Amino acid sequence: MPRNIEIKARLASIEDITPKAASIATSGPMLIAQDDTFFHCPNGRLKLRSFSPEQGELIFYQRANQQGPKESFYVRSPTNTPDSLREALTLAYGQSGRVIKQRTLYLAGRTRIHLDRVQGLGDFLELEVVLAENESSENGTREAHTLMAQLGIEASQLIETAYVDLLKTRT
Repeated sequence: MPRNIEIKARLASIEDITPKAASIATSGPMLIAQDDTFFHCPNGRLKLRSFSPEQGELIFYQRANQQGPKESFYVRSPTNTPDSLREALTLAYGQSGRVIKQRTLYLAGRTRIHLDRVQGLGDFLELEVVLAENESSENGTREAHTLMAQLGIEASQLIETAYVDLLKTRT
């Protein structure tokens, strides 16, 4: 199963960090509208990410809720019918939440830098250091810490949970 090392941090403003992200990026920016629907899943998280009526992906992942860099295991499966897949999964499992965001994606080598404006929550940064098969998670953790320093991200900005969990605590 593919793995990465992730961090998520709250930002005062995406605009403040954009120049730093652009300066270390090897490609980007790419603007991506995302509509994530989460489904009840006892073994991790299952979400359908819709980019448009004709493009989406079903993503299953497992990751601990912890503040610092954490390992995530995931499987992604593309779909060209996200609306009908959402309906089928809702009928089968029930929805557990929905997250709508505008994402700006930069790549810094193998690391995905996400600058997210999440509806109802605000601005966030995510780093995803993609690990090679059999690579130690410590390598990815070191890389995440290096990028955090380059971007000026403090430990106090890190958050433990997924956006969907943050939205649930607001209601």
